Amino acid sequence: MTRLSEEELTQQLTTLPEWKRKDSKWIERRYRFTEYLDGIAFVNKIATLAEKENHHPFITIQYKMVIVSFTSWSENGLTELDFKLALQIEKLFEGQPL
Repeated sequence: MTRLSEEELTQQLTTLPEWKRKDSKWIERRYRFTEYLDGIAFVNKIATLAEKENHHPFITIQYKMVIVSFTSWSENGLTELDFKLALQIEKLFEGQPL
């Protein structure tokens, strides 16, 4: 796993339009839910996925909003793995199979 170049980061972000770059080392997405427990169920799905991939995002729960942030500590920035999991989380949110 290697840190992505600026050009690679820009390209990856075009495939995930709802994800935003936060500082130079993070990507982040906010998910809104109509019910609090829907957000909690979503977080549990993310946790299962993160354990399977052994790559864990920062997750913040703010009532009906779930904020997910990724970085790769070992590379001091963003890698393919961050974007791979972000895409899988998008699929979870949309109810698509992984």
